[in-house]
Amino acid sequence: MKTRATKIVATIGPASNTPDILKRMIEAGVDVVRLNFSHGTAEDHVARAQMVRDAAAACGREIAIMADLQGPKIRVGKFKDGKIELVKGEKFILDAQCEMGDQHRAGLDYKELPNDLKPDDVLLLNDGLIVLVVTQVKGSEIHTTVKIGGELSNNKGINRQGGGLSAPALTAKDMEDIKTAMRLGADFVAVSFPKNATDMEMARQLANIAGESYGRKPQMIAKIERAEAIPRLQEILDASDGIMVARGDLAVEVGNAAVPALQKRMIRMARASNKLVITATQMMESMIQNAIPTRAEVSDVANAVLDGTDAVMTSAETAAGKYPVETVETMVAVCAEAEKSEHLSLDADFLNVTFTRIDQSIAYGALFTAYHLQAAAIVALTESGSTPLWMSRHNIGMPIYAMTPSLATQRKLALYRNVHTLQLKTSSADREKVLADVETLLVAKKLAAKDDMIVVTWGEPMGQVGGTNALKITKIGER
Repeated sequence: MKTRATKIVATIGPASNTPDILKRMIEAGVDVVRLNFSHGTAEDHVARAQMVRDAAAACGREIAIMADLQGPKIRVGKFKDGKIELVKGEKFILDAQCEMGDQHRAGLDYKELPNDLKPDDVLLLNDGLIVLVVTQVKGSEIHTTVKIGGELSNNKGINRQGGGLSAPALTAKDMEDIKTAMRLGADFVAVSFPKNATDMEMARQLANIAGESYGRKPQMIAKIERAEAIPRLQEILDASDGIMVARGDLAVEVGNAAVPALQKRMIRMARASNKLVITATQMMESMIQNAIPTRAEVSDVANAVLDGTDAVMTSAETAAGKYPVETVETMVAVCAEAEKSEHLSLDADFLNVTFTRIDQSIAYGALFTAYHLQAAAIVALTESGSTPLWMSRHNIGMPIYAMTPSLATQRKLALYRNVHTLQLKTSSADREKVLADVETLLVAKKLAAKDDMIVVTWGEPMGQVGGTNALKITKIGER
């Protein structure tokens, strides 16, 4: 049975912050819910997380929760009248000491910005819609000339073209938000603007400490959105469980034209490193207002699927848009259609693979065997989720069912491409009983039928936590 491989991450907000809408989104195909910590209070997030858990339970599914930290988003301050209009050629000052902005100057939430800049630096405001050129820096004041004007309103973001701003990846707010994320049971923590492996290691340490009393160790996702992160991508991957191709701020720093090739490179590197990858930002942007996406947006989502992304993500489309459920339905349909045309090249994937662990070799052996025997499915009995992760890095055109007794593992696997989780108690030491339970569950869920061939992996001896070391090829109903 062919099931959708690409996962859907949906941001919730005012447009989707009700039990009914959440249930409809989950039924439509959401796998992971993103809580955007740039908005709302700690208690808001705790309440939303509980709503997600309740809605998932009502739908009979396990949905993972991702806490997305705000990070050092550098912004202008507030204006007396809420907004101003900048005109090309005008002079404008960004002043770290300014309390309330006007037509001639604006305040800054990041007071160190003047120390990072010099004449001729280019500043991009409001996602690059406004362009300022620095003429001089005097104390707390950054004097600029408007190169591209437009409306500038309260709290709009600032980037430097080419990157290089010194703001730390983890702010004091982020550190508190990590504690909140562990309290509400987040399965993933997304770290904004990491520059290197150290940023991710620090975030992981803080999350592990905050989660210790709850028995939680979340998966850490690095959002790649700084220009200086690109040359250090491999070290960031090594220090993370996955990355997010965060195309908004990244495009502002490196230029729109560079992003498509970087997206393909990041997805390729993540898969080669056995890490997760999410593609995000403006995927269905027009559906904030319209019930139907543009052809370009459909192609964008489809291309991310064909690149091999684990998941595609919505932001404002489901958080603040008019059509949150329809957006999810559309993304699901596009993903499923794109997957039909994926090229299978498993043999080529294995030409230069070196097995370093027994469980890794079993995972690859299961892929190779299932692919060449054209099995109906692969079943991985797993405690940690490592075996399904290795399997999910290769496209074999058939579903991988991860069966686990662990709720935390089930939720962690919600982001893995082509991995579908089922809860199964595997504490019995009776191997034949457990394998019979596997078949019964697949048939009951209508995921397999009598005489279907499946490939099953598990760890011996049964009933003990340990690495996967066994593989069996069997037909449903033969025992």
